[in-house]
Amino acid sequence: MYSVDLNSDMGESFGAYKLGGDAEIIQYVTTANVACGWHAGDPMVMDRVVGMAKERGVMVGAHPGYPDLMGFGRRKMVLSYQEVKNYVKYQIGALAAFTKSYGMKLQHVAPHGAMGNQCQYDEEISSAIVEAITDFDKDLIVYYCAGAVLGQIAESKGLRTASEIFADRAYMDDLSLVPRKMEGSMITDEDVAIARCIRMIKEGKVTALSGKELDIKGDTLCVHGDGPKALAFVQRIRKAFAEEGIEIKHL
Repeated sequence: MYSVDLNSDMGESFGAYKLGGDAEIIQYVTTANVACGWHAGDPMVMDRVVGMAKERGVMVGAHPGYPDLMGFGRRKMVLSYQEVKNYVKYQIGALAAFTKSYGMKLQHVAPHGAMGNQCQYDEEISSAIVEAITDFDKDLIVYYCAGAVLGQIAESKGLRTASEIFADRAYMDDLSLVPRKMEGSMITDEDVAIARCIRMIKEGKVTALSGKELDIKGDTLCVHGDGPKALAFVQRIRKAFAEEGIEIKHL
């Protein structure tokens, strides 16, 4: 029997700006990565999403990013080790206030955007994030992009980890995500996306943008909540996985 956690990035609306279909998508996932107010999200949005998660039995994790509302956290920033550590700690603490108020325990931390991408190879940023998590709660699970050094560093510090794979993103030969500015970075065909997901989970294989076959490990599958086909993806994934004998359950 195969099983996987199904997560989506949520709570990415801000003030008067609505992004993503949180209320619809949360009906199909097992885990929500909730923005903490820096790359997106605000206290009202955080409260609303955590409340919906509580109602649906969905686990909640922090989705910290760089303080970059204009760029949605997808632009690299040059920060010191201490800045990265404290920025992450600050965001985890903010979201934990909301989970606590709903009688829930924060489950995990999944770095967002440019911060998450830099964790593929950057040991300093990864170590700073791990230290922030360790300082706050050693029981938190670290979600890391498959193949990222973040996972190795987290495990070396005794933290639990989950290797994250993506339903709607293409891969480079080194398992890093294809930069969004490059053609082919997003998987928009639902049939192609679902076939890739099933193969990653059942066979531990994925085809890179170049055509190269790569080994990949997937504990949790992410559908980006801001994508135009996010709702269709999670609905189709649910149906296809049931037919393929893949159980969807939180970690």
